[in-house]
Amino acid sequence: MSLTVEDVSEAMKDVVDPELGINVVDLGLIYDLHIEGDNVTIDMTLTSAACPLTDLIQDQTNQALEDMASEVTINWVWMPPWGPDKITPDGREQLRALGFNV
Repeated sequence: MSLTVEDVSEAMKDVVDPELGINVVDLGLIYDLHIEGDNVTIDMTLTSAACPLTDLIQDQTNQALEDMASEVTINWVWMPPWGPDKITPDGREQLRALGFNV
């Protein structure tokens, strides 16, 4: 079975931004996924460049993809900057449930 972008995206829903409690997919933090064989490269941003949680998110990503990919690389990207416009409808619903006005 070959790895697909959909497989990786679904698995990445287990990676949760610790500050907001919403997964990185629905927050719109994943900008791009590249798959070569069973190696995955993720272009990902954070809600802020000063976010101290890159190690935690890297660890969660490795755990989420450990059964699928032999190698996982995250390219942290800051352009374009993340904004609330990147949040999916599911993410908006989850944030509203937590009391955020989005």
